[in-house]
Amino acid sequence: MSNEIKCPHCGEAFTVDESGYAAILNQVRDQEFQREVDARVSLAEKSREQEVALAVTKAEEALRAQIAERDGQIAAQAERFKAQAKDFQLAAQNEKSELEKQVESLRAQLSSKDGEAEVARKLAVSDAVAAETERLRAVERERDELAQKLESERAQASMSTQIAVQRAEAAAKDAQVAVERERDDLRGKVERARDELEAQKTRAEAELARARAEAQAQLAEKLRAKDELIADREREIERIQDMRARLSTKMLGESLEQHCEIEFNRLRPTAFPRAYFEKDNEVVEGTKGDFVFRDFDEEGNEIVSIMFEMKNEADDSTHRKTNESHFKKLDADRRKKGCEYAVLVSLLEPDNELYAAGITDVSYRFEKMYVIRPQFFIPLITLLRNAALSSMDARRELALVRQQNIDVTNFEDSLADFKEKFGRNYRIASDKFRKAIEEIDKSIDHLQKIKDNLLGSENQLRLANEKAEDLTVKRLTRKNPTMKALLDEARASKEGAGADGGAAEVADAEVIDD
Repeated sequence: MSNEIKCPHCGEAFTVDESGYAAILNQVRDQEFQREVDARVSLAEKSREQEVALAVTKAEEALRAQIAERDGQIAAQAERFKAQAKDFQLAAQNEKSELEKQVESLRAQLSSKDGEAEVARKLAVSDAVAAETERLRAVERERDELAQKLESERAQASMSTQIAVQRAEAAAKDAQVAVERERDDLRGKVERARDELEAQKTRAEAELARARAEAQAQLAEKLRAKDELIADREREIERIQDMRARLSTKMLGESLEQHCEIEFNRLRPTAFPRAYFEKDNEVVEGTKGDFVFRDFDEEGNEIVSIMFEMKNEADDSTHRKTNESHFKKLDADRRKKGCEYAVLVSLLEPDNELYAAGITDVSYRFEKMYVIRPQFFIPLITLLRNAALSSMDARRELALVRQQNIDVTNFEDSLADFKEKFGRNYRIASDKFRKAIEEIDKSIDHLQKIKDNLLGSENQLRLANEKAEDLTVKRLTRKNPTMKALLDEARASKEGAGADGGAAEVADAEVIDD
């Protein structure tokens, strides 16, 4: 790959290869990058210098404002001191003139009086003059102290102003040093970033070259595999076309069935020893399929069952059919014969990419249905049989688990039934026991009543016996003179009888009376 470049000075165009173009591009990129870095560094330095200058200007303005404020305060204080000093002077002069007037008046008065009083008054006047003089001196001393204080404050303000200016200059120098240090750091970072970018660019170029080499190798491998696949397809197409050219329409379908049957019988003894694969000769509701496949395990349980339909046609056929036109009949045959899967072995629609893969799942149209090419006849049977074996193991485990669950459920049901029946029997026995206890209690009450009645009759008999023992002839005849007379006569008539005979008669009489 070459690139054409036009010189901006002479206008001549020349071509460079990819490496030269990349070198020129890297050179221009490095120059542009360095120019941009220098521009950014200069901009950063200018910005920093401007910031430092602005900071110094702001500091100077703040110091000037502070100095002007301090000078104004000092001037105002000096004016106040001057006004106070003038007031003190005026007051002293007024007091002095007043004292002089007083002295003159005292002198005038003393001149008219005697000498002794005049001396005393002179002494008093001299004392007053001395006191006023001392007061004036105190005022002057205070004025001098105020002036000294004003001078010291001026000197202190000047000193603080010089210190602030020195601090501002030191801060400006420190800021400049920091700016220079930061500029050096920025330059170092820029150089490191440029070196890192150069290293990344080198690594990226190496990675790109390696990826390009791998892509070219993979592309060459894919192209070689594609060429081989195309050659295989072309050979298969030529073989099928040759076979179709030599067969009639009827022979095409029969030859496909024979091909599948031969392929299956070749592997039947080793791969499918217990399998059933025969033509479907049983007509159900007017239709039948081509072949039925059923495989069984050692216990005779069916593993998988498949209904096969083989379809083919000649290349010069005028009434071409599609694979989909056979789906409905194949699904109906599968359901009538009780097969699990339906498979259409077809050479129809050779240019349809949907069926070009060899095994096509069309269960989205009809349940458990596949369309295959003849070369995938045995692989599909193997796949479905293995899948059924796996699912059969799962079904067996599921059946075992279900049986275990059924056993557990039956045990729980039996236990619940035993508990229910035991509880029922216990309730019945408890009711009978309670009723027996109640009957026993009733019997006890009845026997108690009988006992009470017997005890009552015994008492009555005892009372009767006592009454009988207390009964005598004397008591019987006490209020019965007739009976008494009769007894006396009887006793008189039987005087000759023994005492025992008479006692017996008396007893018989008593019994008769009772």
